[in-house]
This record gives sequence, C-alpha cells and structure tokens, in this order.
Amino acid sequence: MLSSHTLSLAIHRNWVDLYETIWKPEFFPKWASGLSQGPLEPEGNGWKGRGPQGPVKVRFTGHNPFCIMDHYIDSGYRKEIFVPMRIVANEEGSQVLITVFRQPLVSDEKFAQELEWVKQDLQALHTLLTT
Repeated sequence: MLSSHTLSLAIHRNWVDLYETIWKPEFFPKWASGLSQGPLEPEGNGWKGRGPQGPVKVRFTGHNPFCIMDHYIDSGYRKEIFVPMRIVANEEGSQVLITVFRQPLVSDEKFAQELEWVKQDLQALHTLLTT
C-alpha cells in the first residue's frame, strides 16, 4: 500500500460550475505544469503531451455528475500513476482535492518536491480562475 497526501484548494465558485469549467483534458495544460508543458493531443483512448521529463500519456475519467477528474499518467518510466482529483461543495464555494501517492523507491525529499509542485499547480489554477 502506498502512502499518500491530499492537497486542497478553496475556490469561491459553485462546485458544479467549477467542474464544468475545468474538467476537459484540454484545460489541464493551462495550470498543471507537472502534467504537460504544452497542449495535450488526443491519442487512442487518452491524450499525449510533453511532460517536464519528456513524452507523457494521460487518461482522464470521463465527464460525470460527481465532479471526479481522476487521471492516469504514463511517463514511460514506470507503471501508470493514478492521480485522484475531485471537486466538492464547500458552502457557496468549492474545494479542489488532489491526492498524490508516494511511488515506490521515492525518497522523502523527492516526494516533498512532488507535493510542492502540485501545490504550485493548484495555485496556478486558483490564479487562472480568480483573476
């Protein structure tokens, strides 16, 4: 069993409206720098792009009424990585939740760097949606 850490970001926007704005794979490169450094292009049942360390393939959960935006990342180095992502109601606003699983053989330092990267990406999402 992998250890994990869930990061959370509050956005003052209706949760369903927020989901409808950001669920599409084409939107992710606007804020998720760890996922792609440019546009994602459809390929088979997923998407391909250029990640920070090279080519990346991504599969996304389809549009759904539960505001789930899970994705699966394949960078070609190890097995596909599962990244759960949810938007939940927080009174009149929303909470964006992303869980990062610590992969086998990842050091404490490297895991801390990955969490910091996700925090920065969430901040980029917040800036994108609130400015």
